[in-house]
Amino acid sequence: MAKIENIFFKNSRDRLMDALHGGVVVLTAYSRMQRGNDMAFGFEQEANFWWLTGIEAPEWWVIIDGTRGKSWLVAPTISASHALFDGSLSVEQAKQQSGVDGVVSRDEGERMIRDLAKKHSVVYALGEQPYGEYLDFVLNPALKKLYDFLDRTFNAVQDCRKDLARLRAIKRPEEIMRMKKAVQLTVDAFEFVKSGLERFSYEYEIEAEFSHYFRAHGAKDHAYDPIVAAGKNACVLHYVQNDAKLKKRELVLLDIGARSQGYAADITRTYALGEPTKRQQVVHEAVRAAQKEIIGLLQPNILLEQYHRDVRRIMSDALVELGLMKDVHDEDNLRKYFPHAVSHGLGVDVHDSLGAPRMLEPGMTLTVEPGIYIPEEEIGVRIEDDILITPRGHENLSGRLSTEL
Repeated sequence: MAKIENIFFKNSRDRLMDALHGGVVVLTAYSRMQRGNDMAFGFEQEANFWWLTGIEAPEWWVIIDGTRGKSWLVAPTISASHALFDGSLSVEQAKQQSGVDGVVSRDEGERMIRDLAKKHSVVYALGEQPYGEYLDFVLNPALKKLYDFLDRTFNAVQDCRKDLARLRAIKRPEEIMRMKKAVQLTVDAFEFVKSGLERFSYEYEIEAEFSHYFRAHGAKDHAYDPIVAAGKNACVLHYVQNDAKLKKRELVLLDIGARSQGYAADITRTYALGEPTKRQQVVHEAVRAAQKEIIGLLQPNILLEQYHRDVRRIMSDALVELGLMKDVHDEDNLRKYFPHAVSHGLGVDVHDSLGAPRMLEPGMTLTVEPGIYIPEEEIGVRIEDDILITPRGHENLSGRLSTEL
């Protein structure tokens, strides 16, 4: 598939400038992160920076001057040695991919930023990571490093993360097309794996089959660490070890999505290894019925507050029917057996922000992923589809993939 034309990224920058009513924006790409000793992890770009520039290389900056309607990329300083071993993005490639007006060196970029600070008291950048205090990993240092430089240079730095989230929440036709491609590739991979599920002996064999299928069909990679969780492992929500032996009469939960042309898919199915038990069938059918009912709620202008109330009612009813809640007011057991949100945004990030809207709007894409997890019975079931909100309702982008056990 052809790359997104640079007019898309120019339009993204123009839309941001309109939302901010001009002014200056300076954003950075992510840094590469250490994997071990002198090796780095594979690089994945900061989503806002990619959405504005199309650049997939580390350490670049973008300067957007809304007053003049111009933008520049600032190239990182790369030694000849690093360029030899790791390659580098040329000025010509960067300009062609992004559609910016010019590309400058890091020294020139810093001078340009200081000159802009003489005319503008405020600069827009990305502020602190939302809920960063709850994350159990080290944040990429590039954003804070740039933010601190801007804070020393301008009178004030204003966070434009929410403005970007609102813009990115409404997908344009080019984005929807690429999301559909990522989803359909993931659906094809699920169908291929399901058709021969009995040939696998370990969780990692299933993971490897998906990895091979994605790369063999042109996807860049998984959109996130794949979850292949059999039996009790499915009760660990973000289980990624994927190394256990598969056993007959267990369920295996597969939460997997391809990344294609910058956009993520995110699909979950739960399958039986051999003949399922009666209890497994009942739990799976409860999740399947709940998911169908929840998807049916989705339409433009539905209030998110009402959506969450309806989801709570649907999941409470399911858990009462399964004997896992005393009644619909049993909040402790609701959170025990259904411990996560049912939806999140989807796009460049697998957990894209929807911009904290009051209601859903056409062009938004989100997941619907109810799950019931019963550790004491070693049963975990989740079913997840990717949904586009349309002017008249919704489209289930992954609806072609059967939800049957």
